[in-house]
Amino acid sequence: MNVVDPQRAERKIAQIGYYRLSGYWYPAREFVTDNQQQVVLCPVTKKPLRQNRFLANTSFQDAVSVYLFDKQLRQLMLDAIERIEIHLRSVIAHEVGYHDPMAYTDVQFIQPKQAKPWTDHKGNQRNTWAEWLLRQQGLVNRSQEDCIEWHRRSNKAIPFWVAVEAWDFGTLSKYYEILNGSFQNRIAGRLGITDTRVLTRWLREINTLRNRCAHHTRIWNQVSANPLTVLSNEPYFQNLALDQNALTRLYGLTSVIWFMLQRIGPRSRWLLQVADVIDTKPNLPGCPFASIGIPAETGFPRQLFGI
Repeated sequence: MNVVDPQRAERKIAQIGYYRLSGYWYPAREFVTDNQQQVVLCPVTKKPLRQNRFLANTSFQDAVSVYLFDKQLRQLMLDAIERIEIHLRSVIAHEVGYHDPMAYTDVQFIQPKQAKPWTDHKGNQRNTWAEWLLRQQGLVNRSQEDCIEWHRRSNKAIPFWVAVEAWDFGTLSKYYEILNGSFQNRIAGRLGITDTRVLTRWLREINTLRNRCAHHTRIWNQVSANPLTVLSNEPYFQNLALDQNALTRLYGLTSVIWFMLQRIGPRSRWLLQVADVIDTKPNLPGCPFASIGIPAETGFPRQLFGI
């Protein structure tokens, strides 16, 4: 690796941590190959093994630049997820809480199968509804939000539209997943989504992305084990024609988030900000636009989104 300023490199490693920073230059390491020049896979992870030697023109500064590039993307993703989370809280509280202010504690609003005991792969008896109820109650109990504190001190029951203020994205998305289908349909319809299974999958993946961003974990060059599904009859997705690489990487999730944001805030300029950042991707060897899921090495495909 080309290190122009060793003292600065030492400072950056001390600030960021060697192991954390090494994740950003890892793709710039050469592959281990056999006698036939075929890439050797790790017997455990089934991923290509890497040598302790870098591709030509790999520089320490470019690795740090990729780290900062990833940070900018995380900040933009959190901004979008915040809007989706707050909107989803409002919609769920309205569509379900309208029928009963304490509906979130009532199993009648839940799919019957989600309230039945089941056995996991370790032989443990589980109950999805009971586990969710315990989790959300814990969040409410720990909350110090003024609205919740007021109800607690007044010995008043905490209504749906107050309780949701304590829920995290995982609790919110799981509640949608276990809701009765009629409520799922109404909530999805508010977002212009015609398939509740697709929305359930989206919320799972957005929650994973949210957790990675919140814990400052790398999102660039990440591959999801669960490819996204899209609304195949929706012209927006037909035009994008997302391939398998896109559906397992950040570009696919960005497309999904933008689809939702346009229905929440039609005047949002979020995607323009994302495109501007992506187009500044450092030229670190082994780190093409495809590592984000972008279909071409010319940068963000603005024309497909009409921006």
